[in-house]
This record gives sequence, C-alpha cells and structure tokens, in this order.
Amino acid sequence: MKAAANRKVYVVGYGAATPLGLTFPETWRRAAQGESGLRRITRCAVETRNNVVGEIPGWDPEALSFVDKKEAYNWNADFVLLTMAVCREALAHAGLPMDAQIGPRTACLVGSALNGTDAFRIAMDNYTNRGPLKISPYLLPNLCANLPAGKSGMLEGFTGPIFSPQGACASGNHAIGIGARMIRDGDCDVALVGGVDTCLVPEIIHGFANMLATISIGPKDRAFQDPEQASRPFSIDRKGMVLAEGGGVLVLAADHIVASHGLKSRAEVLGIGWTSDAFHFTQPNEATIVRAIREAIDDAGLQAEDIQYVNAHGTSTPKGDQTEIECLRRVFGPGMDRIPVSSNKSQIGHSLGASAAIEAALAIEGMQQGLILPTINHIPDPKFDDIDVVPNHARRQAHEIVLSNAFGFGGTNCCVVLRGL
Repeated sequence: MKAAANRKVYVVGYGAATPLGLTFPETWRRAAQGESGLRRITRCAVETRNNVVGEIPGWDPEALSFVDKKEAYNWNADFVLLTMAVCREALAHAGLPMDAQIGPRTACLVGSALNGTDAFRIAMDNYTNRGPLKISPYLLPNLCANLPAGKSGMLEGFTGPIFSPQGACASGNHAIGIGARMIRDGDCDVALVGGVDTCLVPEIIHGFANMLATISIGPKDRAFQDPEQASRPFSIDRKGMVLAEGGGVLVLAADHIVASHGLKSRAEVLGIGWTSDAFHFTQPNEATIVRAIREAIDDAGLQAEDIQYVNAHGTSTPKGDQTEIECLRRVFGPGMDRIPVSSNKSQIGHSLGASAAIEAALAIEGMQQGLILPTINHIPDPKFDDIDVVPNHARRQAHEIVLSNAFGFGGTNCCVVLRGL
C-alpha cells in the first residue's frame, strides 16, 4: 500500500434533523434558546409509562423535493430518505458541487444502530395479515445498512466508497473517525459522515422500557405534567434516557479541496480515540472509556489541559452519567472544574446511531458562534458538585478545542477532538 498522504481534514458543512427541527438551522436556533424537543409519542400507540420521545417535527418523506408517493411507498425505512435529505442539506451548507472531479473522490459513511426496523415491522404486519406475497420486494434493500449512503450517492452523484459504520450509539463518531482517516491517507478527498436512526416503533420503545434504559414517568415525576423535562443528564433525579429519532451528517474535506474550491473550514478533525470494553453488553467500563478519551487527546497532539469544552455522551441514566464523570475526572484531574461539560441529549434525547454526529455538528457550530449549549432540566447532584454542566441556559464563551464523547451498546467507545476555525 502507498504511504499515507498525511493531509489535514476539515469540516466544511453539516446538516441535521432532530426533535428540535427538521433542519440544522432550526435545530441550532432552538437549542441556543435552551428549548426541548421532547414530547409524548404521536408516531404510534404504546402501552408503557416510557412514552416520552423525541420526534422530528414536520417529518414527511413525501414533502421532500426528490420523493414522490411511489418512492416513499417503496422506501418505507425512514432512515433511507432521511439520510438523503440530511446529506443534501450538508452538501448545500458546504457549498460543494458534485462534479466529474469531486464525485469519484467522495465517500459516504452513515451509521445506524437499528437500520430499517420500521420497514421490517411493516413487512411483518403484511405477512401476518395479508400473506407472504404482500411482503415488499424492497424489504431487503430497506434493511441494508449501506443503502442510505447508496441512495444518497444516486441522488447527489458521488461514487466513492459507501458503507455504514456500525458502532451502536457511537456510530456517528466512528463515521467521523473513519472518514477522517480515509481523507488523511488519500483514499478520498471528501467524505459525508454521520448517523441516522428512525427507531420510534412500538417494539423498540417497549424493548428499551423493559430493559429499564428509558425513563418511566409516573404521576409524581416532574415530566408527567411537562414531558420536556424527561431528559435531565447529571441531575439528581435522572432516571433514564429518552429515545429519539434523528440524523446528522458532516462534510469532511482534505486541505487541498478546501483551498481549491474556496470552501469555509468550520473545524478541523484533530484526534480520534476508540476502544472496546470487553466487559458487559450495556454497562460501561471505566478503564476503556478513559483510554479512548486519552487516545483522542493524544492523537490530536494535545494535552488534557488543552481541552476547553466536553460535549458529553450524557444520556441521563444514573450509572452512565456517573461513569462518564468519573472518567473525565481521571483524565483531567484537578483541572476538571475549569472545563464546561454539557449534554445535548437534555434537549434532543438519544437518537442512537445519529446522536454523536448531531452532537459534533452542534459542538462545531458552538465554536463558530462562541456559545456553549446547556444541560437543561438540571437539578444539582451533590456527586457532581465539581462539574460545570452549563446548567439550564446556553453560555457565551469563546472556545476552540472540543472533546465529543460517544459510547454504545456492546462496549463500543469513540471520542473525537475538534478544533474550531
């Protein structure tokens, strides 16, 4: 193999659809105002107290300019069409046209934790109630993890490598890491990287509820009257994560592409750290998380004291939040009290494979705007008295070096260090 090209990798654009908005600008506007996108589910009927979720407002595949009724009917795994929409937004934000030179050198890596679960549910309903001949011939493509990237390539005209990094809830960061490495080494010049999950179906909601991962909201819980308070990372009364749908894609580009096309560099991907736990399929392993954080900082060529903000994984589970804080204390030591640590999941819930990519985009925009997004719904936990969680309101603060954490089922950890420009 040829020697690595050792090129710098920049983020030149991004797009997102979240419970706060159908596009990234709308998501950012509401996030900066400290709003929540959580509510009781309307997508389907469920029989559980774990019924507060994050739905993308206004999501309608047939409203997309490139989708007609037949296309929406055939591609009934929403993560396919949502990926296409978010990739299109990200490329428009980057201002990068797909031409004969760029298209063949553009990769697309979009991860997902659950892939086409919604399409499989429709197929099973048809099989049970209408017979085997009513199962869509599009079912298998709708379940393929790489199809969203492939359909995006058909729409936009890029022909570089396409695949789906499967890192559960860390998939978005894995996509950023792999895409950055591919550009650095010369395998491609541009990469659309991120994650998408459309997971709000009854079986998934009940499954998370039965494993006690999501918050169960009884009459005495503060979210019973106000569902927007359901996700409360680092709060003393945190009780579980809030499941959400969403998608986020970043456009990465090599330094020479940025220069030759006059693109705006919004951030540089400085470092990646990735490990696995070899411990438990859902419970975190402090030692390997610490190693992932340290390796990301070391890969960036930095020291722990150089990090100016931590975009936390922060799922709002009792064990997960405490473990993440303990890991940060081990990495940053006495300097921990000077580093803001906030969780976007307090506002948008946990969109599984999409979450890390959305959070990376929000962190980059925060560096652009000199704004650190808050951890809303916060009631202090004495165990975290030394931690600045940016409680309840966004903060004006210049910062240019961010650590963004992501951890997933199966014991997968991926942390990214970004430098704002």
